[in-house]
Amino acid sequence: MPISVKEDGNWRSFRHRNYRILFPANTISNIGSWAQRIAQDWLVLELTNNNGTYLGLVTAVQFAPVLLFSLHGGVLADRLDKRKVLIATNIVGGAASIGLGLLVITDLVQLWHVFVLAGVLGISTAIDAPVRQAFTSELVGPADLPNAVSLNSANFNGGRLVGPAVSGLLIAAFGTGPSFLVNGTSYFFVIFALVKLNKRSFFHQNQPKSLGNIREGIAYAKARPDIYVVMIMVFALATFGLNFQIFNALMATQEFGLGPANFGLMGTFIAIGSLTGAIGSARLERFRTTRFVIVGGTLFSISILVLSVLPNYTTYILWLPMCGLTALTTLVSANSIVQTSTDPAIRGRVMGLYLLIFMGGTPFGSPLIGLATDYIGIRPTIALCGAISLSASLFVWIKYRNKVSVPEDISVAAVLKRADGDHNY
Repeated sequence: MPISVKEDGNWRSFRHRNYRILFPANTISNIGSWAQRIAQDWLVLELTNNNGTYLGLVTAVQFAPVLLFSLHGGVLADRLDKRKVLIATNIVGGAASIGLGLLVITDLVQLWHVFVLAGVLGISTAIDAPVRQAFTSELVGPADLPNAVSLNSANFNGGRLVGPAVSGLLIAAFGTGPSFLVNGTSYFFVIFALVKLNKRSFFHQNQPKSLGNIREGIAYAKARPDIYVVMIMVFALATFGLNFQIFNALMATQEFGLGPANFGLMGTFIAIGSLTGAIGSARLERFRTTRFVIVGGTLFSISILVLSVLPNYTTYILWLPMCGLTALTTLVSANSIVQTSTDPAIRGRVMGLYLLIFMGGTPFGSPLIGLATDYIGIRPTIALCGAISLSASLFVWIKYRNKVSVPEDISVAAVLKRADGDHNY
């Protein structure tokens, strides 16, 4: 049966000591990560004279490792000590960020350095993400997992609220180098918190570590319409809609003729809506269904279309919170559905697949979006992305809206047996 939700308040995950230790460390890390995203995009524009194609290519390189490593990260989550894996990935991520910061500060940085270190950071993230998501259930247990998903999203977008603004100010005053060093340092707060966790308080499953393979995770997701429909939606929204770093960077420089502080402020305005959506999602746990994700994706797509026609910087940034609100409400629901309705024995592999779908389109979409901005302009590109995302949402609604109920038995054996009998995979 799906995991039940206890109505104990929006902050009930903080009852767990391990979650209280890791949450503030993740807050610092999220601020650093968003600071680096702004700095990396601005650095690429500085090195390439505001070239949208290179901006898209660097984004693609950073997300390309998801295609190769996220599924394997899911396997590691089901087989190994998640805490130790996370310590390793944070060491690698911190080293990559500090290395890029030092290159910038010493005036040695070249474009190829950005590509290489973005790729290293991408490898770390591709392995880290499914492990970290599966680790959440060990911190708070199955009953509080939906609440923890909402709070983690609020945490991520709290960093998005602060990080871009801080980075914009740092870039305006000192250049891009300090933002990379801030992010590199932030990883070590997470490492320290992971070391301090009490292993005896983990919510381990009452079963041995899984030795299953990637194929089993794919077959499980393929046999669950409620899960694979969510993944289809997430792929469309993430590949074409969630490109605010490219949209905002080029709108700031090409359309509005503004500098890094205004660019950073755009990220903060998105985060206002995103944080509101993430916190509000804690009150919407009972409404988290696949149909809800489809409707939310439709509204988000419409918000992107509106964004493309706003005439000036003021109206643009005032609409960004609506984009953030609809995006995060949808994505928190999608993430929660996949995590809480998946058999714990296979959760790591399914989350690896989810994150592959979520981020795997970016290596292909970002270069195409970057090229489109150079050939047809940034406004038509935003409109085209919104239209594609909206078309995908409407198609999914028409085709799958009556095939998304959660099965009574979500165990691996039961799901795959039903799928075998129905010849669905």
